[in-house]
Amino acid sequence: MATDGRTRRNGAGRRDLTEIAINCFARHGYQGTSIDRIAREAGVTKGAIYHHFRSKEDLLAAAVRDRIGEFETRVQNACRDAAPDESLRRIAEVCAEHARSEDRPRFAIKLMVESIETNAPVLEEMRGMMRRFRAFLRNIVRAGQDSGLLRSDADADAVAAAYTSAVIGAETQFYLDPKRFSLEHTLETFVSQMLDNLRPAGAAQTLQGRSDP
Repeated sequence: MATDGRTRRNGAGRRDLTEIAINCFARHGYQGTSIDRIAREAGVTKGAIYHHFRSKEDLLAAAVRDRIGEFETRVQNACRDAAPDESLRRIAEVCAEHARSEDRPRFAIKLMVESIETNAPVLEEMRGMMRRFRAFLRNIVRAGQDSGLLRSDADADAVAAAYTSAVIGAETQFYLDPKRFSLEHTLETFVSQMLDNLRPAGAAQTLQGRSDP
């Protein structure tokens, strides 16, 4: 019983440290964040950090996994019991909400840039996230095709890649110019236009016919 309690306390402490590390890495980048800085932010000694993590790189990898896991869970929950077209809209909403959440979204952008040539383990985590996100989108598109909601001749992989690119591009513009760039409107417009392009010809004609006097 004592061992179980100690494990739970250690797990909570580890989780707290990854949360604080995420904020530090988001604000200062990997190179600008030291174990000393994280310890000061957390109000603990460096030894307390090394009790849970072997190195700064190990802490970063754990923070990345936690961060990715949170985002993927939000996306999956948002799409539960939703039709394919509604799922694509909800994912855009989650991405917009995510981008406005304090400093954390910048964490991913900074790490992608910093890790391309300098941090193979983190790059692999980020690459895995991108691949899973594209696969998740591809499966939604294919479900829409199977149900007749979306065009069967569309390349689901290409649609997923375009969606992912649109999200990353929109979020980057938002981080650079938040006062003049409308993130929600941009993503909503993209998804609406994408769905219009993916609608089967018969469905499009039916909707057009309904709108005619």
